[in-house]
Amino acid sequence: MPDFTNFKTLVRPGSPNTALLAPAGYAASAEADGAAPIYDVSPSELYMRALRLIGERREWQLGSQDAATMRLNFVSTSALMRFKDDVDVVVLPVTGQSEKSTFAAYSRSRVGYSDLGANRKRLEAFSAALLTP
Repeated sequence: MPDFTNFKTLVRPGSPNTALLAPAGYAASAEADGAAPIYDVSPSELYMRALRLIGERREWQLGSQDAATMRLNFVSTSALMRFKDDVDVVVLPVTGQSEKSTFAAYSRSRVGYSDLGANRKRLEAFSAALLTP
């Protein structure tokens, strides 16, 4: 089984080079920077959108994926310095609404202390791009 981030036990480092989007209470041991929107599509459709989006971005390379658990991860490589950042995503159903979904995502730098907000911007761009079918 691929090695995915466990959001329930995630502990973020003290350095400002990570970003976390998660529904309230989903990452019990880590404070999220915000929550992803709720999408008007089923979890399986949102998962497929995420896979397509990753495949379309030249700077993102899909790592592992597990459709059964709606998990995936990818590596994002910066254009100028070629820094690699790791991103884990889990698509989640919205309780009581079978045709709505959201996600939790954790993006973190492999090197350096500060990312100058790059991980947060990446997750916001990922979130916004998923609105488009």
